[in-house]
Amino acid sequence: MEYVYAAMLLHKAGKQITEHDVKAVLHAAGVHADESRVKALVAALEGVDIEEAIKKAAMAAPVAVAAAPAGHGHAEKKDDGKKAAEESKKAEEAAAAGLGALFG
Repeated sequence: MEYVYAAMLLHKAGKQITEHDVKAVLHAAGVHADESRVKALVAALEGVDIEEAIKKAAMAAPVAVAAAPAGHGHAEKKDDGKKAAEESKKAEEAAAAGLGALFG
């Protein structure tokens, strides 16, 4: 997953996603870059519109919306917040999984 993160970081910074730059980002993060994985990532992203891929992944992820019940107790509000946080985390994980699938 760190390879995908490196590519996304480069994209967000407006840089080209090259083998050299992906390796540099990984090295800066303290990750030993596997040459074949870097080459595969760069080749897989060749010609890919990353902004469009991100939009598609975000649309594919379930949107977690928690409706607040009409309860009056403090414990209910605390539980609702906890449930909403868990659902939000699940949505983020689904989005990350979708991006991982897009980038290989």
